[in-house]
Amino acid sequence: MNMTLSIAPLVALIAGILILAVPRLLNYIVAIYLIVIGLLGLFGAGGLNIR
Repeated sequence: MNMTLSIAPLVALIAGILILAVPRLLNYIVAIYLIVIGLLGLFGAGGLNIR
């Protein structure tokens, strides 16, 4: 059996739990997410396989 773990669903799950626990974190989580996605888009993910 071959099991793979994608990082996007794991990050979404952790972010969702943090937002439920501390709603004030929503702004920071969204900002960090947008910055990371923007940097990956500008510079390319290189060898990363993010799904």
